[in-house]
This record gives sequence, structure tokens and C-alpha cells, in this order.
Amino acid sequence: MRGPAGFLLCSLLLVAPCCTEVATQEVQPDPKTPCANWMGGAPGYPGHNGLPGRDGKDGKDGEKGDKGEQGVQGPKGDQGEIGIPGQEGPRGFPGYPGQKGEKGEGAFVYRSAFSVGLTARAPHPNVPIRFTKIFYNEQSHYDASTGKFLCSIPGTYYFAYHLTVYLMDVKVSLYKKDKAVIFTYDQFQKNNVDQASGSVLLHLSTGDEVWLQVYGEGDNNGVYADNINDSTFMGFLLYPDLDGH
Repeated sequence: MRGPAGFLLCSLLLVAPCCTEVATQEVQPDPKTPCANWMGGAPGYPGHNGLPGRDGKDGKDGEKGDKGEQGVQGPKGDQGEIGIPGQEGPRGFPGYPGQKGEKGEGAFVYRSAFSVGLTARAPHPNVPIRFTKIFYNEQSHYDASTGKFLCSIPGTYYFAYHLTVYLMDVKVSLYKKDKAVIFTYDQFQKNNVDQASGSVLLHLSTGDEVWLQVYGEGDNNGVYADNINDSTFMGFLLYPDLDGH
């Protein structure tokens, strides 16, 4: 358009943008528009922390991982308590015999024993009866000349006698160190042969003597022996006194 009409139209178009700029100073423009000529204010204070959220659900197990390398061996632990013994196992086969060992030193054996018999028909009363028939007297601890046993090994001994009684009564006693220990009496029955016996355990010390002896008068001396009847006396060591020998 040319002439006055065109000039007027151009003037109006130039005035319109200025009015629009004045209006934008009174009304805050939208900051999102690209044409906003706006300056931001000072930043605000941080807000308070919110409450923790609720725990979520457990996730699914993942796939099994590869086996790791063996770790370093730890220190040895304390010894545990002894357990209950187990059941006995089956018996094994016998082993082979071992080699024969060397001969050891023999232990000393304490021996003392005697066994004797009467040869005289009527021994004298009130003296030791001399048994002169020797059955056993290897250690010679019995003396046939005196009729006495002499203790050489202190310990406990057993003594016994078995006497044939004939023609008259018998009273005998076993003596130890001049003291009667036991007594035996047998009353003779006419037209018969009797037997009298006795036994005792005695502890003897070295040097003690033991013997048999008829006591009383001559009418009590019926101890008898012949070729078919014996009167015997015996004794032996049971065990020695190891502390004193």
C-alpha cells in the first residue's frame, strides 16, 4: 500500500510492541517461554528429611556362585573331651610266636621241711622224742640226735604228728622253746591199737626249736612203732618272713 494509508499502518505496527513491553513489567511472565526477560530470586532453604520408606520385599535368590579358593589353615584347636568307648571289635588272629628270651636269674627259693618216724617202741617220758627214721630231711633242719627241729628261716610253719598207741595210754605235747603249745591224750583200749594225732601252725624266729615230748608218768607212755605200725612227726615252711630274712 502506498500513500498516507500505508504510513499509518506501519506506525501502528511499531507502537504495538512497545505497549506489550510495558504490560510485561506489571504481569510476571511465564519463565518457560523463550522470550521471558526475567531474573530468578534467591534460592530457598533446604527442606527437612522425609520419613524413611518401608522395606521392600526380599528379592529372589541369585544363582549359586563358583566355589572359592581354599583359605589358609587356621590354628590347632584345644583338645576335646574323651568320648565314650566304642564297641569291642572282632578278635584278631593269633600272632606269630616271638623269639625265645634270655634265661633270667633264678629267684631264691626258701625251703625247710622234714618228715621222720619212730623206731623205738617206748620213748622216755619228759624228754624230746627222738624220731630216727628219716623220710625227708634234705635241709638237715631236723636233728635226729636230739629229736628237735631248729628254725633257720623265720616264717610260718606247719607241724603235725600221727602216733600209734598200744599197751597203755598216751599223753604227748608239742613244745616250742621249752613251752608246751598243744596237748594230745588217747586212752588205750585193751586188745586194740589206737591212733593219736595233732597239728598246728606256728610262727618261728631264727633259732627257735620245736619237738614232741611225752609228759606225765611212765603209765602214759603208750607211743608205739614196729615194722607195720608207724608213729611220725613232720613240719615244713609255709612262707618266710621276707622283711626279716
